[in-house]
Amino acid sequence: MTTEVAATPKVGFVSLGCPKALTDSELILTQLSAEGYETSKTFAGADLVIVNTCGFIDDAVKESLDTIGEALAENGKVIVTGCLGAKQAPDGANLVQQIHPKVLAVTGPHATQEVMDAVHQHLPKPHDPFMDLVPAAGIKLTPKHYAYLKISEGCNHRCSFCIIPSMRGDLVSRPVGDVLKEAKALFEGGLKELLVVSQDTSAYGVDTKYRTGFFDGKPVKTRMLDLVRELGELAKPYGAWVRLHYVYPYPHVDELLPLMNEGLVLPYLDVPFQHSHPDMLKRMKRPASGEKNLERLLRWREACPDLVVRSTFIAGFPGETEEEFEHLLNFVREAGIDRAGCFAYSPVDGASANELPGQLPDALREERRARFMAVAEQVSVQRLQRRVGQTLQVLIDSAPALGRKGGVGRSYADAPEIDGTVRLLPPEKASKQLKVGEFTRARVVAAEGHDLVAMPI
Repeated sequence: MTTEVAATPKVGFVSLGCPKALTDSELILTQLSAEGYETSKTFAGADLVIVNTCGFIDDAVKESLDTIGEALAENGKVIVTGCLGAKQAPDGANLVQQIHPKVLAVTGPHATQEVMDAVHQHLPKPHDPFMDLVPAAGIKLTPKHYAYLKISEGCNHRCSFCIIPSMRGDLVSRPVGDVLKEAKALFEGGLKELLVVSQDTSAYGVDTKYRTGFFDGKPVKTRMLDLVRELGELAKPYGAWVRLHYVYPYPHVDELLPLMNEGLVLPYLDVPFQHSHPDMLKRMKRPASGEKNLERLLRWREACPDLVVRSTFIAGFPGETEEEFEHLLNFVREAGIDRAGCFAYSPVDGASANELPGQLPDALREERRARFMAVAEQVSVQRLQRRVGQTLQVLIDSAPALGRKGGVGRSYADAPEIDGTVRLLPPEKASKQLKVGEFTRARVVAAEGHDLVAMPI
């Protein structure tokens, strides 16, 4: 008599949206793996499918709804989570359930337990969840050499163009000990670059009144400066990078510059300025709208000459005058923004900006976005030209043919997927090999658009 072994249940997974959503996906996948589920690379080969959605702009909403529809067509059993899951239709009903009534369950963002409850209901877990099935750092969707670390959820700001707080709630900072424990596990697992993300990294700990937590038996305040210092110390023995994203330009950010000069954290700041003109920032209800951002940024560069700044901006916001737009272009030039992205303003359901007077025609919004990107590219190219002749540390992302034919990597100035790259030429020394996930020293020989060309040495 033979005993038939039950097949391990398989879950298909699609992760859409920003790095914050990606970390939500990683938590869910980690829990699924811990409970013994397998993942399927196809919808048809799965017992059910989870779709982590984005609901911020219209294109993202369409992509999410289309993906849900595709999963339903190929599999039939779909659980929806993420920002779109929290969005309502005009009549007050859940938007996802209204358009796709056959989905098994819908949750909002950062809802790991609710997702797992739905999975358990429709696909019972195979065995004891306490078995040690996964790495200490959990399951990651990024390459092995870099990972995102989310330090908080939600946001206390009420920017007029944004609906994130209505979907993700107010700021909730993760316990500092938990954050550092996760980072330590990542570094011990061979990580070479840690990218810190949140909705507002500068506000970390505000909700807890910067209470003292504990890590490895020592007290650590729940505060950005203390967290970043500890992350840098954890990274140091492994020669790994720590990169900061979504840093609002509050005065206390000044305290990070000495850590950059010490090499504890990369001299790189992702600062979502969105605009430069004070009146525009007030209409946008931006935090730090009263700060003198240009003066602060120039002081940062004086304190840390190697500093690289990336930012995002909105062109064509309601009421934006030509004078205010020119103010923005001049800001980008004077501030020397190294990496810049720009969106033409797009109304988002539920955002208060929809009610502002002075809505601009679509054509004008797009025209200003194009003008902005032309100026931003000029600035970026000029700053990249200064790199020619320099020797940089490059983290290798790809290296075909064992690295003997060159490869592609990134310097400290380049975050993955959103900034430029460093194209590595074949090494001059036949014995030198470029390996993915490792660092190499390279001399910059040319700048090509937003990218650099360098010779490994």
